[in-house]
This record gives sequence, structure tokens and C-alpha cells, in this order.
Amino acid sequence: MTTVGFLGGGQLARMMALAGVPLGITSSFLDPATDACAGVAGELIVGAYDSPDGLDRLAASADVVTFEFESVPASSAERLASRVAVQPPPRALEVAQDRLSEKRLFEQLGIETTGFLAIDSQQDLDAADRPGVLKTRRLGYDGKGQRVLNGAGDAAGAFDELGGVPLLLEDIVPFDRELSAIAVRGRDGEVRCYPLVENHHAEGILRITHAPAPDLTPELQALGERYVTAVLEQLEYVGVLAVELFQVGARLLANEMAPRVHNSGHWTIEGAQTSQFENHMRAVCGLPLGDVSARGESTMVNLIGGVPDAAAVLAVEGAHLHLYGKAPRPGRKVGHVTVTGGGGWRRIAELAGAPAGTTAAR
Repeated sequence: MTTVGFLGGGQLARMMALAGVPLGITSSFLDPATDACAGVAGELIVGAYDSPDGLDRLAASADVVTFEFESVPASSAERLASRVAVQPPPRALEVAQDRLSEKRLFEQLGIETTGFLAIDSQQDLDAADRPGVLKTRRLGYDGKGQRVLNGAGDAAGAFDELGGVPLLLEDIVPFDRELSAIAVRGRDGEVRCYPLVENHHAEGILRITHAPAPDLTPELQALGERYVTAVLEQLEYVGVLAVELFQVGARLLANEMAPRVHNSGHWTIEGAQTSQFENHMRAVCGLPLGDVSARGESTMVNLIGGVPDAAAVLAVEGAHLHLYGKAPRPGRKVGHVTVTGGGGWRRIAELAGAPAGTTAAR
């Protein structure tokens, strides 16, 4: 029996561990929270992500280690790699933790992206003198660590307001919609790509994902697959990877990558032949990859801040409720609902307080 160790014990680790159970895969988790929600699915090792004792215990408990999100220290992944196999490789974590490194990787691979400029001081920002989206190079997610500069005067004091840390100024792009490409690469180098999906946000947080993306053309799918495959192969990646994209006509501009299973792939549990969570576990354990084709149309609705009445959710035809065992809190992802087939997702969006008219956001 194989044991997978996880840096992180949140909902992503929980869903991966649960996907591993039917395959005979057990799990262990290193997380600083005593009530980490993945703890119901395996052994919970309580400790900081950079705790030498915690890392050593995680390495001793597992045959292979993976991570559930990209904010864990790359140095921790490197320490683990000296003791046990780590997949995806620590190099992927290092690249994804720095938006400038991401952009340069995209350029190196011929992947079109938004224009960008490294900002290391307020003087750099003043000299740039242009509108854009200002982002911290490291950390920041769900709209955090960002500021939109629309015109003259917006840049004043922005460097210090975002923490006085290295920033990236990205051009504002009038895109048609936001898509994401999710793919999995096995230990043998095989790559399988899920259909591109369309994402909608509110206040910087993903609220709704339509899968496959409406009006998805073979040409657009092929371009998204080329992008994500190039990143997977360059990094000698094993596991699931997501690349967030802006569609501008027939073009796709890479926004950023996530070296892990992704929120926009949660629909795959019911909506694909093999979920992203199972395929990640298959990949890191060296097992054959599963079929990534969609079973039909699906829509995933995030539950943010609180949980609607379960009976009302389950009364919607095709609705599948997933609760993460997390205490409600404003802005916190506490679960999701996937609706397979039909238009019932609109009712779920209403129950979840996610307006059907949310628009894609940077």
C-alpha cells in the first residue's frame, strides 16, 4: 500500500486523499492547524510547514510527498526531497511562487502573456507611469496583494501599501473571458488534458466554473493544451497543473500557473471520467492516468463564507454537494456544488449568493 504525504491539510489535500482511498492509497498531512479539514482522511501531523521535526515525520510516513498549494516554503520541499520523492518537483514550486519567474518561463516557452514590468521600488512605479494591475510577486491569491492602477495619481504610495516588496505591473487586457487549462502528467511523461473551462469571479474569488467552456472550438482547446503541455514538460512535472488564461479573440494569454489541483477543476469529481484529484494521486504514485474526457456539461459553484441549506441544494436536479468541514468565515471557501447537465446551476448560484452574472476577473 502506498502512502502519499501532503504539505498542507486543507480541502485540496482532503479531496486528493479521499480520491486515493478506492485505489488503496493512504495519506498523511503536515499542517499547523490542529483542526485541518484533511485530518479526517489520514494521519495529521501538526506542525509548521518549515518545522524540521514535522518535515522529518512527514517524510518518514510517506512513500511520496506532494503539496496542496503553492505557498508552502520551497525550502521545505527541498528538505523533503533529500529523504523521499517529491512530486511535482520543488522546481515547479519555486517558479510558481514568483510571478516574474512565471512570466519569464512563459516567454521562454513561446507562450503569449500580458505585458509586464518588474517593480522594485516606488521610483520604478513612478517611472513606469502607466495603468495596469499591480501585484505582489510572491504570495497573494483570491484577489489579495493586488491593486488596479487606472490612471494618473493611482500609483502614489502603492508600493508601500502592497508591503514594500517586489511587485509586478501587468498590462490591463480587455479580454473576452477567463479560461483555465488543467492537465496531468505521469511519471512516464504521458500528458492528458481536461477540456478548457470558463471561470467567473466576484471580488477576486472564483465563484462559478462552466465545463467544458461554452463555444469551445477545437483550435482553442489545442492552443490551451499546447501551453500547459509545454510547461509540464519543461519542468519535468508529475501531477496536475493548471494554467489560467485570458481569451482575446482567437488568442490565449497566460496569466499564471498553479502547480496543484485547482479550484476550477472541482467539477471533474462528477463531471469527468476521472477527477483531477484521482489523476493527481495516480500520477504521483506512478499509476496509469485516467480518462480526462467530460461526461457532459457541468457547472461548479463555490460556497464562500457560509453554507446554504443542504436540503435546498440537494433538491436541485443534478446537484452534488461537497462540504469541506471548515467553519464559516467571510471570504472563506467552505465547499462547492457541482451541477451536472441542465440549468439548475442558476438556482445553486442563487442559494450560494453567487450571482449568475459574475464576470471574469484578473
